[in-house]
Amino acid sequence: MNLGVAEYREAYANGAKPEDMIAAALARLERIGDPGIFLHIADQAAIDRAIEMLGPFEPLTKPLWGVPFAVKDNIDVAGMPTTAGCPAYRYMPSEDAAVVARLRKAGAIPIGKTNLDQFATGLVGLRTPYQTPLNALDPKLVPGGSSSGSAVAVAHGIVPFALGTDTAGSGRVPAGLNGLVGLKPSLGALSTRGVVPACRSLDAVSIFARSPADAFAVFEAAAGFDQDDAYSRAVKQAAPWPGAASLVIGVPAIADCRFDGCKESEAAFVTVLQRLAATGVEIKELPFQTFYDIAALLYEGPWIAERYAAIQSFLESQPDALHPVTRSIIAKGADFSAVDAFSAAYKLADLRRQSEPLLASVDLLCVPTAPRNPRVEEVIADPIGVNSMLGTYTNFVNLLGLCGLTLPCAPRPDGEPNSVTLLAPEEHDLRLSHLAETLGPTLIRNRESETVLLAVVGAHLSGMPLNYQLQDLGAAFVEATETSADYRLFALPDSKPSKPGMLRTSNGGAIQVEIYRLSTAAFGRFVSMIPGPLGIGDIRLADGRSVKGFLAEAEALTDAKDITQFGGWRAFIAEISGAEPAVDTHLLT
Repeated sequence: MNLGVAEYREAYANGAKPEDMIAAALARLERIGDPGIFLHIADQAAIDRAIEMLGPFEPLTKPLWGVPFAVKDNIDVAGMPTTAGCPAYRYMPSEDAAVVARLRKAGAIPIGKTNLDQFATGLVGLRTPYQTPLNALDPKLVPGGSSSGSAVAVAHGIVPFALGTDTAGSGRVPAGLNGLVGLKPSLGALSTRGVVPACRSLDAVSIFARSPADAFAVFEAAAGFDQDDAYSRAVKQAAPWPGAASLVIGVPAIADCRFDGCKESEAAFVTVLQRLAATGVEIKELPFQTFYDIAALLYEGPWIAERYAAIQSFLESQPDALHPVTRSIIAKGADFSAVDAFSAAYKLADLRRQSEPLLASVDLLCVPTAPRNPRVEEVIADPIGVNSMLGTYTNFVNLLGLCGLTLPCAPRPDGEPNSVTLLAPEEHDLRLSHLAETLGPTLIRNRESETVLLAVVGAHLSGMPLNYQLQDLGAAFVEATETSADYRLFALPDSKPSKPGMLRTSNGGAIQVEIYRLSTAAFGRFVSMIPGPLGIGDIRLADGRSVKGFLAEAEALTDAKDITQFGGWRAFIAEISGAEPAVDTHLLT
């Protein structure tokens, strides 16, 4: 299901039906088993109406014909509730937000509303009264926010793109943490009418996708001047840069780089810069303190009062309805005066002037998306401090009117996600798109290109005796699913610990498996530990994907007990031990 916009278009050109493609997307969501991703799923009647409104397949006039997408739950979709991550704030919009309406006109179909840091206040993805969505690459890491659900939905391949919002980095940080492309457009390029404001003067609708081409296909369909949005602008896009070799890319000076003590993130960023330099671009180190000072204004200055103004009546009438951390942040907005606001505006003007020669000396900036990848438990222990750290390279961007594009890069040596964000002056959105396509083979390396998906069927399942081997190698659980219905499962005699052997046949059944993601190096080490008669081959899953997985030599199964009827190793073990089948704890998180 890791389909992009082009793959959907190709499928429809070959006769696929939207109802089947959307049903497959929803089935994918169900298999993933993460109830924190979506807060609302479109009912079948709404999906049927949207499909009926499509008309015949016409990709020229409707470039997103039949493509499902997800919408952050602070953006209105007619007939779906908007909560902004706060149940008491819930209302039912009668019309789409302007950006959703434009995407519908292009043929896209919204299938649901996604979770977020409440009132789009946060970069961690944990400030929600609902269940927190799990990071799609590593559940130990935060999913990033505030557009957490939108990023995770795309990273899992449920939808090829999703809408978020970005005021302080909410469209970039979740992209970086989940191995995605994240586009933060020029302010005003996409209308924010129908969006619950955070800081209305700085808000942007953002786009999550699996490739720059997809992100900008959505951008071109969604962008446009909106007379009814006071902050909308007719953005005139600059012509593409003549070539990467002629570019000067500014980066934080080594002395100014901030990685919050994480040597792995620092090394990964240096590797990215080396790859960039190999393309012929000039890398220019810039003093970065001015940008850090601008970033500090966003949450330490009276822009908090703009967040307060956005929900003032609700906050004052129902303060206990807010998440405690969200309330503690936004409530501070009442403490700022008009004098504070003007003083901060003057300070920003001074800092902007200081930044002008720095920005003028380069064509664009390349920064780490975040200093490091925080764990869930450390955010729970320090919800404000860790969140602030995540905004190091994002909080200054909208205050300077820059556009940005987050790109996934090769994972860090320890297998954790790694990304950079390219930043350019306003109206350079399409320039960033063309540059990303040029640099693609060198720079854009998502998780899938550097790792291997492995299906395990027996003693390596979670809770089983050999699962520790996967944990020791840093494997990340992806999902529980099953094979296609043409495998047979056998209990191998005299194996210690007890193990099954699986064989593909013409008269088999579906076998339950767990999918793990390993770095290519870890996968090689894992394969070296596998004893005969087991081996690793290609396993076909029920949804048509092919992954690596355990198979057994046919000759070794002659005297083995056929246990296919149990549908999986857990059920067989439970039967012979007289216990209930073990619960897969991944499905409960």
